Amino acid sequence: MEILFADNHVIAATKPAGIPTQPSDGHRDSFEESVKLWLKERDGKTGNVFLHALHRLDTPVSGAVLFAKTDKALSRLNASMRDKKHKKVYMAVVEGVFKNTSGTLKHYHSHMRFMAKVTDKPHEGSKEAVLTYEVKAVDGGRSLVEITLDTGRYHQIRSQFAHIGHPIFGDEKYGSKNRMDSGAIALHHYRMGFVHPVSKEFVTVVSPLPDVFPFSRFSDL
Repeated sequence: MEILFADNHVIAATKPAGIPTQPSDGHRDSFEESVKLWLKERDGKTGNVFLHALHRLDTPVSGAVLFAKTDKALSRLNASMRDKKHKKVYMAVVEGVFKNTSGTLKHYHSHMRFMAKVTDKPHEGSKEAVLTYEVKAVDGGRSLVEITLDTGRYHQIRSQFAHIGHPIFGDEKYGSKNRMDSGAIALHHYRMGFVHPVSKEFVTVVSPLPDVFPFSRFSDL
């Protein structure tokens, strides 16, 4: 268990690719349950452990996940997230080389069945999806990109980059022609900032890129 931050109120840990963040239909095992078990064993507890994820990462995505350990912390963290006081930065390897090494992607997004629909103009039921990106390195027709989310839509990063012709490496659902081990895709929640629910301090945690991330041969721009 890679713990990034922990106290009596919150815990942040690195989710590996291939496991859902929370239990769902057909998936009893989850990262949330694994963290609960880890806490029970660490603290020698025999009863139930309160733990609730503040956000989800898609099953094939790795990286930092923030959990509330108390009901009060959960309520306060949810409120600060609604006020957009949290920051999420991802690293991704995408297919292709960009003409512009930085920019903003703004599309119109809707949640379909197990996929996202992204268009350049509004469509029925759509909401804005906005992110900024910066290319950090290039290698062999692939780009290492740092991504900051402005909105948090379903499959947002995956669908937006696929829409502009740069699918995430390994993301066959959105058009990648490559495959990674264990069904992972090259998308990682790298850095997360949040307002602590008790101290009110802004806490930043960093989740190192996993060894399977296909970035080792990238050369700096």
